[in-house]
Amino acid sequence: MSHSPGPASPDGRWSIGELAEHANVTVKTVRYYSDSGLLPEAGRSSGGHRRYGAEALERLRLIRSLRTLDLPVTEVERVLDREDALEDVIAGQLRQLGSQLAALRWREAALQLLHDCTPEERADRLRLIGAVSSPPSTDAMARFWRLVLPPRLPARLVSAIIEAAVPQPPDDPSPTQVLAFARLHALTEAARPDLCRPGPTRPYEGLHPALLYDGLAEAYALASAELAAGRPPRPGQALDCFVAAHAAAHESKDSPSFRRRLTPTLLQAVDPLMARYWNLAATVTPQETTMGSSHTWLLAALTGHPEPRDNIEAPTGS
Repeated sequence: MSHSPGPASPDGRWSIGELAEHANVTVKTVRYYSDSGLLPEAGRSSGGHRRYGAEALERLRLIRSLRTLDLPVTEVERVLDREDALEDVIAGQLRQLGSQLAALRWREAALQLLHDCTPEERADRLRLIGAVSSPPSTDAMARFWRLVLPPRLPARLVSAIIEAAVPQPPDDPSPTQVLAFARLHALTEAARPDLCRPGPTRPYEGLHPALLYDGLAEAYALASAELAAGRPPRPGQALDCFVAAHAAAHESKDSPSFRRRLTPTLLQAVDPLMARYWNLAATVTPQETTMGSSHTWLLAALTGHPEPRDNIEAPTGS
């Protein structure tokens, strides 16, 4: 049951002790908020003691409520100075708390990973995990792709490829995902991009790499839908789009002869480093298809069905 504050002193103001008593806080707390500038004084007594008006009680209660949410003093001051600042402050604190929780969940999974491994594995895993920031950053992977991709590729395509190729660390990772992410980070940090052939995005010696990458993006999206539906590699729009992208880059057209030339070229382009990259990426985000898995599906479709659809009978049961 709440009680109304008692009468103020004869001058209509409270001493610091009286305000503390009405607010059910210590004198030290009132002094701290006063010294911080959050609780202005209404004046001083003839003896130089702090005096507060009745409005200070509600302000002090508001300050206490905001502080129970662990809002820093600077943020409390924003709310007190601007009535419309509370929503922004709350949103900012939620973002910050989300980041802190993600970092804690990452640390928990990393510690569990170290706890569950053998003594022989521990030193290597500790080295891998120690190289990853907390919360984990994808900067090394993004930098790797910027070096691998053609230098004159339009910025919009570079951004789109990086967004699709770089797996984001899970919000609530398992130890297996932490290990895969750490290995992926180490792989891209140590790799020499000048020696890499990045599999599904290899810049073939065509005259129009932008056409190739634009077409591949569409083909991978179509193949991703096929994978999500559990369909095996087969002729169709995804494969046609895939071949058309390569044909456009070479100023050619889809034809039986072009497919016969393209198939061994793509098979030879399979690179162990990139295969490992896509395997690790798939472990980090197992619920998502990757560019690598889409490329593998399309290459299998091309290998198993080398003729354009105009040259073969339409498949049944599709």
